[in-house]
Amino acid sequence: MARVGFLGLGIMGAPMAQHLKQAGHELAVWSHNDDKAKRFASAEKARYCSTPAQIAENSEYIFLCVGDTAMSKEVILGEQGLIQKAAAGTVIADCSTVSPLESVRIAEALQKKRVDFLDAPCTGSKAGAEGGTLTFMIGGERAVFERTRPYFEAMGKALYYCGLQGMGLRAKLTQNLILGNLLNAFNEGFVLSTKAGVDPELMLEIISNSAARSGFVSGKAPAVFRRDFSTQFSVKWMEKDLQLMLDLGRELEVPLPHTALSQQSLRNAIAKGYGDEDICGSIRVLEELAGVEVGQTAATASR
Repeated sequence: MARVGFLGLGIMGAPMAQHLKQAGHELAVWSHNDDKAKRFASAEKARYCSTPAQIAENSEYIFLCVGDTAMSKEVILGEQGLIQKAAAGTVIADCSTVSPLESVRIAEALQKKRVDFLDAPCTGSKAGAEGGTLTFMIGGERAVFERTRPYFEAMGKALYYCGLQGMGLRAKLTQNLILGNLLNAFNEGFVLSTKAGVDPELMLEIISNSAARSGFVSGKAPAVFRRDFSTQFSVKWMEKDLQLMLDLGRELEVPLPHTALSQQSLRNAIAKGYGDEDICGSIRVLEELAGVEVGQTAATASR
C-alpha cells in the first residue's frame, strides 16, 4: 500500500481517484471545489486536503487531472502548489491535457527539487475513467514510469511510454487532432445526408460497413439520434485541446488547416451555449444553419 494523492475530482478525476482507493492505497484528495473534495473524502474514506501543498505532505505518488495549462501550473508550482511541500523522490504525474512546452518547464522546475515528473495524459472519456479502462500516453524518465506503473494500472488498461518529458502530451494531442477532425466530418456528413433525405440510422449502418467506418462515429451517432448530449467529453475542453494542437503545429512549423477549421467550428458551438455539453452536441450548430435535425426519419427530416 502506498500513500497516493489525487488532485481534480471532475468527470474524469473522481472515478480515477476511486480506482486508486479501491486498489488499496491510502488516498489524499484535493479539488478547486472544496465541498466536492470534502464529500469525496467522506464517501471514499480518503484524506481531505485543503491545498495542493498538503497533498504533497501526505503522498509519495501524486496524480492530477485538471482542466487546462494554467490550472496545472498553479496546482504544481503555485504558492500553495505541490512543489512547496513535495519531498525528494516524490512522483507527480499530470494526467491533464496541457501545453507540452509548459509541461517540460514544470518538469524542469520540479527537477531542481529532485521531484520526479511524468506527463501522462489519458483518453477514454467518462466511461473509461469509470471503468478503469483509460489509455495513458506517458512522457518522462522510463525508470520513473516503471516505478509508477502499478498506480496507472489501477486506472487504465493500456499504457504507452512515449519518451522524455512532453512526449506523452505530443502523442495525446495527435490523437485528439484526429478525433476533433473526425467530429467535424461526422457533423458535416450526417447533417448533409439527413437534409438529403437519407435515414440517419441507415447512413450509420452504411458507414459502419465501409472504408469510412469509425469507432468514434459508431459511439457518438446513437447519442445524437436520441438527442442525448450529456457530457462525456465537453465541447470546451476539445476546443482547448485543438488550440493546443495549433500551438504545437506553429512551434514545429507544421500547417494544420483542417484542425484550424475544426477548432473554429467548436468555438461556434461554445458561442451558442453548448460548451459544457458533450462534443457530439456541437452538431446543433450545423443543424440550425441547415434547418434539419439528425435523428429524424428520412420522411420528415428535410424542411
